[in-house]
Amino acid sequence: MGNGNELEQALRHAVRGDVDFSVTGRALFTMDASNYRRVPRAVVAPRDAADVAATLAACRDHGVPVVARGAGTSIAGQATGTGVVLDFTRHMDRILDLDPQERTARVQPGVVLDTLRDAAAAHGLTFGPDPSTHSRCTLGGMIGNNSCGSHSVAWGTTADNVHDLSVIAGDGDIPRTLVRGSWDGAPAGLRPLVDAHLATLRTGFPDLPRRISGYALDALLPERGPDLPRFFCGSEGTLGVLTEATVRLVEAPRARALAVLGYVDESAAAEAAPGLLPHRPLTVEGMAADLVRDTGGLPKGGAWLFVETGGASPAEARAHATAIVRAADCVDAVVVDEPARQRALWRVREDASGTATRMPDGSEAWPGWEDCAVPPARLGPYLREFRALLTEHGLRGTPYGHFGDGCIHVRIDFDLLSEAGVGRFRRFSEDLADLVVAHGGSLSGEHGDGQARAELLPKMYGRELVGLFEQVKDLWDPAGLLNPDMLVRPAPLDTNLRFTPLPREPVDVAFGYPHDGGDFSAAVRRCVGVAKCRTPTAASGGGVMCPSFRATGEEEHSTRGRARLLHEMLAGEVVTDGWRSTEVRDALDLCLSCKGCRSDCPVGVDMATYKAEFLHQHYAGRRRPAAHYAMGRLPRWLRVVAATRSARLVNLLASVGPLAALAKRLGGIEPRRGLPRVAARTFRRWWRTRGGASVGRAGVPGRSVGTVVLWPDTFTDHLSPSVARAAVRVLEAAGLTVVLPPDGVCCGLTYVSTGQLDRARAVQRRTLELMRPLLERLGEGTPLVVLEPSCAAALKTDLVELGGVGDAAARTLAASVRTFAQTLEEYAPDWRPPRLDRPAVGQTHCHQHAVLGDAAERRLRAAAGLDGELAGGCCGLAGNFGFEKGHYEVSTACAEEQLLPSVRQAPEGAEVLADGFSCRTQLEQMAGVRGRHLAEVLAEALDEG
Repeated sequence: MGNGNELEQALRHAVRGDVDFSVTGRALFTMDASNYRRVPRAVVAPRDAADVAATLAACRDHGVPVVARGAGTSIAGQATGTGVVLDFTRHMDRILDLDPQERTARVQPGVVLDTLRDAAAAHGLTFGPDPSTHSRCTLGGMIGNNSCGSHSVAWGTTADNVHDLSVIAGDGDIPRTLVRGSWDGAPAGLRPLVDAHLATLRTGFPDLPRRISGYALDALLPERGPDLPRFFCGSEGTLGVLTEATVRLVEAPRARALAVLGYVDESAAAEAAPGLLPHRPLTVEGMAADLVRDTGGLPKGGAWLFVETGGASPAEARAHATAIVRAADCVDAVVVDEPARQRALWRVREDASGTATRMPDGSEAWPGWEDCAVPPARLGPYLREFRALLTEHGLRGTPYGHFGDGCIHVRIDFDLLSEAGVGRFRRFSEDLADLVVAHGGSLSGEHGDGQARAELLPKMYGRELVGLFEQVKDLWDPAGLLNPDMLVRPAPLDTNLRFTPLPREPVDVAFGYPHDGGDFSAAVRRCVGVAKCRTPTAASGGGVMCPSFRATGEEEHSTRGRARLLHEMLAGEVVTDGWRSTEVRDALDLCLSCKGCRSDCPVGVDMATYKAEFLHQHYAGRRRPAAHYAMGRLPRWLRVVAATRSARLVNLLASVGPLAALAKRLGGIEPRRGLPRVAARTFRRWWRTRGGASVGRAGVPGRSVGTVVLWPDTFTDHLSPSVARAAVRVLEAAGLTVVLPPDGVCCGLTYVSTGQLDRARAVQRRTLELMRPLLERLGEGTPLVVLEPSCAAALKTDLVELGGVGDAAARTLAASVRTFAQTLEEYAPDWRPPRLDRPAVGQTHCHQHAVLGDAAERRLRAAAGLDGELAGGCCGLAGNFGFEKGHYEVSTACAEEQLLPSVRQAPEGAEVLADGFSCRTQLEQMAGVRGRHLAEVLAEALDEG
C-alpha cells in the first residue's frame, strides 16, 4: 500500500474538488447508520466525473480502496471504508435536466431525493421510491442500495425507475453509459459469463417484490434486455462509481388521503396487508404501538396499517380510502385528507427508524437485521416465527415497515459491547437467515447487504451463485478496490463493530444523563446516523434541527457530525487528545445550543447538553474565551448594574462608538452586534414599588387557591421588564394572584450554555435553597410561570440533569414550570382573552419547541383571534451564540432561513410575536422590527378595552 503523503500529494495534484486528510474529516466518515465503523484515510469531494476518475486512478496507483457515499444513511455498513471516501453531497448535487414530456430527470449522484421531488412537483410529477430518509438521502445512494420506500407497492424500487446510468468501473478512467437492451459499457467478459450460466440465473433468484440481496444478475438474461442499469442498482459501489443518472418520473396524484387501520397486533396487520393490494393503494405500511411516542390521532389498536390513496380530487382520494376501510377487517380506522394531519401521521411512521433504537424501557436497540423481506402472503406466519426466534435468543425488537411488500424493519436489543453479546448477535443472525430463506425471502429487502448480511448470502443463493457474484466483481473491479469487504468476499458480520473502541466504564461527567443510565458514552451512542439533522430546511421535515447545518451545509456542523466527533473522541483512535480536542471544540463552536435535536432527532440526541459538558471538561483549569466571562456570567453583571442603579450610565457608555467597540473587543462580542439596553428600572423594582408580594420565609402570602409564582428571569427582569409587567396585567385579569420568588433565584442558563457547570450547579443549588419555602405549594400544584422559554427549558431539564437526578426538590420545581399560555389554560380555564382579530407572524422559540411544546400558545392565539402559523427553525441569536465573535454569518443565515422572510412577507397590520428575548433582539437588529411577547399583546388589548 502506498505512502500516505504520496497519496495526498497525488490527490491534491489531480483533483479540483476538496481533498481532506484532516482528523476532523476522517472522523466524520468513520460510520454510516449501521453497527459498523471503519477509519478512512481521506475524504474527497469531487466536483465532476473527471475528479472521480482522477481519484480512482490515484487510488489504484497506491493500492487504496475507494468507497462512494451519499448521505451516509446506509444501515448495513456499505458507506464505510478504510481508504478514500467519495463524498458526493458537497459538489456533485445538481439536477442537470428535467424533461416533463419524457418524464425523466438527469441528476448527479449527490442530489437529495426531496430536491428532485420538489423540482418534479412543479410539473405534477414525482420520483416514485421514497425511503423515510427522503429529506436527506441522495439519488446515488438510492441507486447503490436499490432503495424502495413506502410507495413501492405502487411505483416499485429504484431499479424500476432508472433509465440509464453513467459509471466508472474499477479499472476505468472515463464514464461508461449503461442502457437497457445493450451490453455497451459492460466489461468484455460479462456477457459470456451470463450466457454460460443461463439455467442458474433463471432458477436461482426468489420471486418477490423486495429481493435486494446480491447482484441482480437475472436482469442480464436475454429475455430481460439485458438490463444493465437494473443490474447495477443495488451493487453498493462494489462494481463502479456512479457519476450521473437518468431516472424516470411518475405522475403524482393531485390529491391524497390516508387511511390508518388499527389491528390487535402487528401479525394481524401483516396478515391483512396482502388483501388490500387489489385496491391499488399507494402505500401499505405497518407499525406497532411500541414505536409510537404519542398515539393521539391514531385509531384504537396495538398496531396500524398506513394506507395512502390517490385521486384527481380530494373527494376522490377520500372515497378511495373510505372504500379500503370498508373492505378492511380492522378494529378501528380513521381517514385523513387534510395535508397537515397527513404529514403529522406520516412523521409517526418515518421517525420509527430512530424511535426503534430505544426499547420502551429506554434500553438500546440496533440495526443489523433491519429489512428482511418475504413474499407478502407469508408475512403473518413469518412475523410469528420471528417473534418466537427473538424470545428463543432472549432478544427484543418491534417490527415495522413495508407490510404490503413483505419487508420488515426492526431494531433489536443486541448487546454489541460484550463478547457474549456479540456471540449471541452472530447466532441469531445465522438462525434468522435460515428462517428468512425458509419463507422464500431475501436477507435484504431494501437497504442492501453490506457487511451486515453478505456473509450469509450462501444460505440464500447457494455457493454456485455466490461464486458467480465473485466473478462479476472481478470483471468490473479487477484490483478489488471498490468498496471491498462488501457483498462478495465480505468481512465477518461481527467484526468492525462501531462500539469496540469505546470505553467500557462510564466516563466521569457533570450531567446526570438520566435517560442513558448516567453514561456519557451511551448518550453519544444515541446517534445511529439516520441524519434527520441534515435536512436542508425546516419545511422539509427537520423542525428546528439543525440550524448550523442548514446555514453551512457541512457535516461537521450537523448534529450527527458532532456526535461522530464525540464518538471518536471517546474511542481515542482518530481524535487522540480527549476532552482537550480542538477538532471537537471547533465542531461544537457553531452549535447554537438550540436544543432542537432533543425533540426533532428521532433518538433524542441532546447536543446542547453534550456541548455544555464538553466545554466544561475542555476548559477545566484553563482560561476561557472572553465571551464566557462576559455573557456566561451575565446575571452577575446585571445584578451589579441594578444594585448600583447604573443602568443609564451603562446605556450611555454603550452608545459611544469607541467605548462600545472596546467593550465588545474585551468581551469577545461580535463588532457588528448592538449591545442590548439595560432597563432603567428592573421588573423587581417595579414590583416592589407597586406593593407586590414576594415569597419570604413564611411562604406564599395568603396561600390563595389562584396563586401563581412568576419567575423573574435575568432577561425579563433586567432587559425586558415590560414583558413581566404585561404578564402580571393579564394573569390578574384572569383572576390569578401573582407572587414572586425570593431575590437571587436564577436558572443558571448562561452558565450552562457556556459550559461553566460548576458555577451553574452552585447557582441552581442556591436557587433551590431560596425556593424551599415554596416547594410544598409547588408540589401541590401551584405553577411556576416562566416567561422566557430558554429559562423555562433550563428549569425543566438542566436543573434536574445537572443538579442531581435524585434531588426531589429539583424534580418538584421542574414539574411546576409552566409557560404563560399553559398557566392561563390550566389555572384560569374560564377566562377568555380579548379579541384582536389580526394576522400574526414571528417564531416559536427553539427551546419551547424542543422542551415545552407550544400547543397551549397556539390555542391562546386562536382564542385571541391571532391567525397564522409562526415560523419554525431557530432565530440564530440563541442566547450568547449570535453575540459571540465569529458567529455572525451563521447567526444571520439562520435568521434568513425562516424568521426574517416570514416577517418581511407579513400582511399589513400583522402582529410580530416572539416570546424569547433572543428572538426579539434578532428581529430588532436584523430587520428593524419590534417583536413582542404574547403577554404584551394581550395586556395592551386589555388596557385599550
